[in-house]
Amino acid sequence: MTAKYFAILTNQGAARLANAAALGTKLNLTQMAVGDANGTLPTPDPAQTKLINQKRIAPLNLLTVDPANTSQIIAEQIIPENEGGFWIREIGLYDDDGILIAVANCPETYKPQLQEGSGRTQTIRMILIVSSTSAITLKIDPAVVLATRQYVDDKIIEVKGYADDLMKKHVEAANPHKQYPLIANALKEMVDAGLAGDVLKNLGLGEGAPAIGAPFFWPSAAMPDTVIESWSGMVFLKFNGAKFSATDYPVLAKVFPSLVLPEARGDFIRIWDDGRGADSGRALLSWQAATSLSQFGGNYPEGSGHSIANHDGISAHEPGFSRYHYTSNSVGDGVNFIAVRPRNIAFNFLVRAK
Repeated sequence: MTAKYFAILTNQGAARLANAAALGTKLNLTQMAVGDANGTLPTPDPAQTKLINQKRIAPLNLLTVDPANTSQIIAEQIIPENEGGFWIREIGLYDDDGILIAVANCPETYKPQLQEGSGRTQTIRMILIVSSTSAITLKIDPAVVLATRQYVDDKIIEVKGYADDLMKKHVEAANPHKQYPLIANALKEMVDAGLAGDVLKNLGLGEGAPAIGAPFFWPSAAMPDTVIESWSGMVFLKFNGAKFSATDYPVLAKVFPSLVLPEARGDFIRIWDDGRGADSGRALLSWQAATSLSQFGGNYPEGSGHSIANHDGISAHEPGFSRYHYTSNSVGDGVNFIAVRPRNIAFNFLVRAK
């Protein structure tokens, strides 16, 4: 039975394809046209240089080798639903020079316009047998065309297969994220890569920031976060007997579970005895009052120049010395110097809270 609907190369198309195959060049098929053939079903003629009555021409949607037959190419175009108002009985395939390369007829179909009350997306496909598919450039412009459902489905399958394979290799790999250091040897990898400085900077530790909860002396009344730029996001508190919130400072609350920073202003810091016996019975963070430690200065003979101002009393405080001068009306009593304050320097005493 003779085929009623078929596609053929035009004379010009056959010559161009043969020339491309002989010279090793490519024939670029770029556009497809449709027409109504003036109302009658046409018979494709190889001598044609144009369609009988062309109604529309536009870029191809797809041009590929038929996966079921490698000697056939499939040219495809989609006419969107907002175009139409004509019958389709003939199809033409053009190259980038505007030459009609192939012509075909097809079962007549009407492509309506939306204004007519009906609209549809129309797919036009031409399957063409050629002597050399390698001489034809298989190319589309995705910026100006639509995709068929089959094309999308094929691409989904292709992408899914690629993704599944990629994920399988990713899961099986010992170190799938080579751009990140492994937890087991992260510090070593960062040091080896020369990134230790960057890590400290990102953590706000570039200038050696104190640990949260660790008390430290500070030589300024201004808080550290206002002095050192990289510490600007931190919070510092004074040891002034104030309470603090565990909600605001959860890490600090682990160090000071009483939620109170001891009052330390004007006091000396003493290292905890911890069972040594030099300062027995002390608890951590406990406060201790001062005691007077007497030092005997020896007996002075009468007329030594020490005035007796008050009977067994304190006569004066000597500026610049860490002692009080005691006098006595009894020459044999001797002179006692009671040490109550060592030499010192005043520092702020702070803790990092956040």
